[in-house]
Amino acid sequence: MKSGFVSLIGRPNAGKSTLLNRIVGTKLAIVSDKPQTTRNRILGVKNYEGAQVVFVDTPGIHRPLHRMNVRMVDTAVDTIREVDVLGLVVDAAEPPGNGDNFVIDLVKKANAPVFLILNKVDLIRKSRLLPMIQRFHEMGTFAEIVPVSAATGENVDRLERAIVERLPEGEPMYPPDYLTDQPERFFAAEIVREKLLQFTHAEIPFSSAVVVDRFEEPSAPKEILKLYCTILVERESQKPIILGRGGEMIKKIGTAARADLEKFFDTRVFLDLHVRVKSEWREDDSVLNDLGVK
Repeated sequence: MKSGFVSLIGRPNAGKSTLLNRIVGTKLAIVSDKPQTTRNRILGVKNYEGAQVVFVDTPGIHRPLHRMNVRMVDTAVDTIREVDVLGLVVDAAEPPGNGDNFVIDLVKKANAPVFLILNKVDLIRKSRLLPMIQRFHEMGTFAEIVPVSAATGENVDRLERAIVERLPEGEPMYPPDYLTDQPERFFAAEIVREKLLQFTHAEIPFSSAVVVDRFEEPSAPKEILKLYCTILVERESQKPIILGRGGEMIKKIGTAARADLEKFFDTRVFLDLHVRVKSEWREDDSVLNDLGVK
């Protein structure tokens, strides 16, 4: 029997969350075209024949400008020293930059084998792929270089087989039906935040957060799950943007979120959303603790 931890790290928007969702077969991490979508460490367990793998999705590594971002980056960097296999996810469709070089320098310090996962290969010409692989191979940093498409699933099975081969021997760390260590309140907040990211632009996605104030589980099978959530923003000028004219925007966010919440929790959902201004919440340790940004 083999078992171990595998961290997925990389720059923002490399596709780490999409890859985690693809591997575990369910949506644990929200996805968005906005950078820095993932703010928390998200664990997903997958069982194979003769192996259990604990995948860890991490926030994108970037230059932090707020206390929240410092915590996010620390969360990702800390996993470099804690896992059995390190998966560096790189967006193959984007030209490499200083940020990619910084992350590559970080993983050189890892004791665990480092997999370079070239993601989004469905978006590039195949003629570009071999020279890219050769360039990374010449660095001598990576135990494996695996091109994949998390969006289509291309080559993900090969990646999983290679990871299992590198795991140490050991007994499973979690029961067979265990999926994640995040509580239901976390997923409720993240689903609402995903819709907030989808429908808002400019600075709103980066300076907003969702807090679950009350989570009232149904006491009988046909009763409704009741969720009361607050959307935090930093400035008074942002509140009317989220509310929209006549409450149109917050209703749009709520309707879309409720549909996904009902699918996720497999029950009818009552969702109550409010917007509150809290200046500099990204610098407030108590707020960050409540949001689970460690």
